[in-house]
Amino acid sequence: MNYFTHAIRYLDRPYYAAGVCVPDWLSVVDRKARVRGKKIAQELPMLAGDEVEIALGIQKHLDDDRWFHGTEAFYRVTGIIARSFRENLDESNAWRCGFLGHIVMELLLDAALIEQRPSRLEAFYKLLNEIDLARLQGVVSSLATKEVTKLSWMVEMFIRERFLEDYLDDERLLFRLNQVMKRIQLEPLPDVCLKTLEVARDVVRAEVGSLLPEANFPERTVLPITG
Repeated sequence: MNYFTHAIRYLDRPYYAAGVCVPDWLSVVDRKARVRGKKIAQELPMLAGDEVEIALGIQKHLDDDRWFHGTEAFYRVTGIIARSFRENLDESNAWRCGFLGHIVMELLLDAALIEQRPSRLEAFYKLLNEIDLARLQGVVSSLATKEVTKLSWMVEMFIRERFLEDYLDDERLLFRLNQVMKRIQLEPLPDVCLKTLEVARDVVRAEVGSLLPEANFPERTVLPITG
């Protein structure tokens, strides 16, 4: 899952919603800073109020990723997208198509939920603007494998750039994907990959229910469709 899919169910709990985004933010600003369930369980009795919400949100992220990455739909949809990338990239890039299938599926799942529930994206950004970022960073530092120093900056950039909106358009999505490629020191994706993004978008839209089964994501059936 990506940011919006993780957070959409918890927009009435600002610090919890921020917590579910923490592992993804850390993967951008400090990949050596990890948050693990065992450490969260150890520290939880010493936390209070919003600190508990942050910690529980992080744990929810870990739990959700565990079931999400184990579903039949996850493997099937990422496989379809990976095959489409292989058809549009030369053999020298074939090795990264599995990775691309995974990341593109998650970004397009965010896009599908944003299309269905645009007002919830606005609510998401609004709540992030209202939380105490220094407090968030301090709690995460106490839970992570090392001190975290750039999380506040990351959240500020996340709010300012609003790049989740770019997932709604294939060209803008390709631009954001190439920012990821640059960050992890891989060659940029050529424009021919727009063909794959078009195909992948339709596949993910059709598979939202399979990717987020009611047994694991019961809120999907009660979230407003256009609000």
